[in-house]
Amino acid sequence: SGRKGALQYDIASLLFEAKTSLSPAIRDELLEYYTEIFSKQSSFNKAGFLKYYYGFVLIRLLQALGAYGYRGYFERKHFFLQSIPQAVDTLEWFLNNVKLGVQIPQMYKCFEQIIQSSFLKEFGSPPSELTVSINSFSYKSGIPMDNTGNGGGFVFDCRSLPNPGRIEKYKKYTGKDLCVIDFLSELDEVMSFLDHCFLLVDASVNNYKERNMTHLMVNFGCTGGQHRSVYCAEEIARRLKQKYQIQVNIRHREQEKS
Repeated sequence: SGRKGALQYDIASLLFEAKTSLSPAIRDELLEYYTEIFSKQSSFNKAGFLKYYYGFVLIRLLQALGAYGYRGYFERKHFFLQSIPQAVDTLEWFLNNVKLGVQIPQMYKCFEQIIQSSFLKEFGSPPSELTVSINSFSYKSGIPMDNTGNGGGFVFDCRSLPNPGRIEKYKKYTGKDLCVIDFLSELDEVMSFLDHCFLLVDASVNNYKERNMTHLMVNFGCTGGQHRSVYCAEEIARRLKQKYQIQVNIRHREQEKS
């Protein structure tokens, strides 16, 4: 797949390949060897090469993350998702150690969100024990996808419950705030809804543990993904943690966008 292009991209692709996990010291050593060899060519400008090198490293990292995400998340080739945590770690190293010659503040905000995302950290090696992934979401943005390849799980519709988002004093809060928690927890229909949800989830957890299955997905959706679904997701997660010694991961998708 050779083609004409920047020399920096070739060596960046080799040294910053996520799955190789090279140490910074090895990267520096191999980069020095690479530039030493090319320095024997009269047309090669080492200083000019190094000036733009890390810009191409960043391009390569973003290209790799995009490829892993697209092929794994959208094409459902889950093998690619396993490389995402390593690529995220490499991006974090880049942000902590490299100063680019250009200002890209909005992109850096995106990079920080990538690094801090608990959702992305769920990828990688499959768990050896049962993990329950619980999500809150807005139906406006669609139901969350299962990225493990396991499929199945539950989707509970919270839109039949009273909506704190329609009450002025609760609008700016979420289902994780005490005032909203107190409001919803005092409603019989909310508690009944959660009790029924937990019975279904609990039965599956018991069955999955007996069969040594490794993943169960549970989704709670509402109109905006801020109040009812968030509260229900947090409550079911709390009940599961209280009853079982299992891994419970919780993600509030719409809150990640703010």
